[in-house]
Amino acid sequence: MVRILKEVEAGAKVGETCRKHGISEPTYYVWKSKYAGMEVSQLRHLKDVEAELARMKRMYAELALDHHALKDVLSRKG
Repeated sequence: MVRILKEVEAGAKVGETCRKHGISEPTYYVWKSKYAGMEVSQLRHLKDVEAELARMKRMYAELALDHHALKDVLSRKG
């Protein structure tokens, strides 16, 4: 991604660059809006953080279900 963005920043035409790398122009512009100005290490860090956030969201959902089930069991006993 970063390489493609930098290629266009260096003066290459968007359409030609997209065809060369097998992506659509809308994809290029989405990448540009999200990742313009980033270095590879920053993008890698961002992806790692996003993956960790997704993992934590799954954990939270699982714990919330467990909590709800336990509350349900306790309310039946009392």
